[in-house]
Amino acid sequence: MTPPEWQTLTQPRLDDAQRLAWLRLIRSDNVGPVSFRALINRFGGAEAALEALPELASRGGSKRRIRICDKESAEAELLRAERLGARFLFQGEPDYPPILRATEAAPPVLAIMGDPAILRRPSLAVVGARNASLAGVKLARQFSAEVGAAGYAIVSGLARGIDAAAHEASIETGTVGVFAGGLDKPYPKEHGPLMRRIADGGGCLVSEMPFGWEPRAVDFPRRNRIVAALGLGLLVVEAALRSGSLISARLANEMGRLVFAVPGSPLDPRAGGTNKLLKDGATLVTESADILDALRPLDDRASRETFVSAPFAMPFDTDAQPTEDERGRILSALGPTPVGLDDLLAHTGATAGALQLVLLELDIAGRLERHRGGYVSVLP
Repeated sequence: MTPPEWQTLTQPRLDDAQRLAWLRLIRSDNVGPVSFRALINRFGGAEAALEALPELASRGGSKRRIRICDKESAEAELLRAERLGARFLFQGEPDYPPILRATEAAPPVLAIMGDPAILRRPSLAVVGARNASLAGVKLARQFSAEVGAAGYAIVSGLARGIDAAAHEASIETGTVGVFAGGLDKPYPKEHGPLMRRIADGGGCLVSEMPFGWEPRAVDFPRRNRIVAALGLGLLVVEAALRSGSLISARLANEMGRLVFAVPGSPLDPRAGGTNKLLKDGATLVTESADILDALRPLDDRASRETFVSAPFAMPFDTDAQPTEDERGRILSALGPTPVGLDDLLAHTGATAGALQLVLLELDIAGRLERHRGGYVSVLP
């Protein structure tokens, strides 16, 4: 049996037709990283998955015709990337960063500008407040410069404040900026020159979003998961109790990354989040040696070629066809309250393959919501 395209980690690169099909699939309605991988596993390739989308959406209860990205739109995006000096990394290819590939929701397609080799280096993610204090900015620069000089790439999200300070301090040693929107939509706009310096200075700019995509509020947590995934650890310099930086820290912790935090004054709201992280078990940092001592034993993880993560906790049975009775039991068990996959299996008595296919149908229909810890719920 031919392995799915996404598992071709030691095989030649995808051919032009496969690359176009991958781009079309991830740009189609209701296809996210998890459902993309499930589709490739189920149908063996993107072309077959594209053909199956309308039927899957219909069985999942979609109330409208699903939009499938056409060849012309995908070809136009490829051309736009070429004109801007960008390129695409596909998850089945050897230059896709192994440490990112290992995460459950790894983007199937990444648009990049700059040198992709930096994505294979051991890295530290640095995040923090946009309205950072002068002391916070100085610390972010100091840690980023010193950790960068020790051979680590610095990854951040190109935001104002701590992010910008981390990038500025590590341009010479290597930095990775992750976009919330398309690569042709810098945010904030005043960071356009900084982004250019990163791309031209041996660093790399990364986005999973289409060219022309204006970032929305919901896109920043998606960016944060890539920032967290690319680093062996994540450093929070300053963060309020309710902030995107704490989301990044939570994601990093869930991925098994080290989480570092700089303590701050209890009187400064910008230290509320970092102090809480320390109470919850983050590693206290007062100098770069604290970070380097913790990262060094993990260095080889960044370039390991054996990283392959399953699309779900359970194997996907490509031949599974749920009976109407199984489908009915699964649909009846699902509702707006999140439930775990193991609980669904135990409650319904359905096979794992049947459950996965029904969930995939709901996903493509736009009715499935995925939650932390592998829990799922459905929209009416």
